[in-house]
Amino acid sequence: MIKRRHLIAALPGAVLAAPAIAQSKARELRFGYQRSGTLLIAKQHGVLEKRLKPLGVDVKWVEFSFGPPLLEAMNVGSVDYGAVGDTPPIFAQAARAKLLYVAAVEAAGSGTAILVPPGSTLQTLADLKGKRVGFARASSSHNLTIAALEKAGLAWSDITPVQLAPADARTAFDSGALDAWTIWDPYFAVAETRPGVRILATARGIAKQNAYFLGNRDFTLANPEIITAVNEELAKVAQWAEVNRDAVAQVLAEATGIDIAAWRRAVQRTDYRVAPLNEGVIEEQQRVADRFHKLGLIPNRIAVRDIVWKWEQRA
Repeated sequence: MIKRRHLIAALPGAVLAAPAIAQSKARELRFGYQRSGTLLIAKQHGVLEKRLKPLGVDVKWVEFSFGPPLLEAMNVGSVDYGAVGDTPPIFAQAARAKLLYVAAVEAAGSGTAILVPPGSTLQTLADLKGKRVGFARASSSHNLTIAALEKAGLAWSDITPVQLAPADARTAFDSGALDAWTIWDPYFAVAETRPGVRILATARGIAKQNAYFLGNRDFTLANPEIITAVNEELAKVAQWAEVNRDAVAQVLAEATGIDIAAWRRAVQRTDYRVAPLNEGVIEEQQRVADRFHKLGLIPNRIAVRDIVWKWEQRA
């Protein structure tokens, strides 16, 4: 058994003194998190509390099942900082939500897949024509579903979209109410081991599926030094996670109660790196936005770079 104190000690810079920063205007930083990723690892290790305590900032954690509700909370000021997939910020920006991209996780997309249930005869993406495909609206699985249809030469109207939150989609999938389910880890890792469940396709080679850290606009602009400190700590956590995957699986299993075997699968195909948004990332996210606008799923064309906050990395 790996002891938590050993995991925390292994994190590079986790308990080192932070660079001197002026006292923050904020007294509390509310993090919106999901049941995976760098932010959850940081929560388990308590590194953000350690970094922010000298600045007089308390930390509060609020869990969400997927990205859109998290960004809704951020827009109304109930959450200050959070991590989501590629699609929730597109819908949020189109709705003029008060948020900013503050960091990115470039990914290859292997942690999301289109699954088919036991007994399914579907073999290729083209076989999705006329089928009921489940996914969470305005989530990264929404984007992957559209991109997969594009790759297969199918139109959005060729399928019956079934828009469900992950827990409800899992029930529908298990009951046979869906012909296919587009879902991300750890739900993907849990579902794929059930007898008869098959992977029709992963996101790799279909959609890049970057992830993002976002901040409430007002909080970010008022407290840039706090956002910088958080980004720096998360970058350290990501560097540690890249080379300590077995330990990461242990931490996430303890945090979520999900079987460690599922987490080992999920962690092995996860990219852990936190960095500023570069031009390539912005262009990829713009392609996601344009995909949804082309289908009329967001009302107006948006410019992603309009809400990108510049994170100046320090040596």
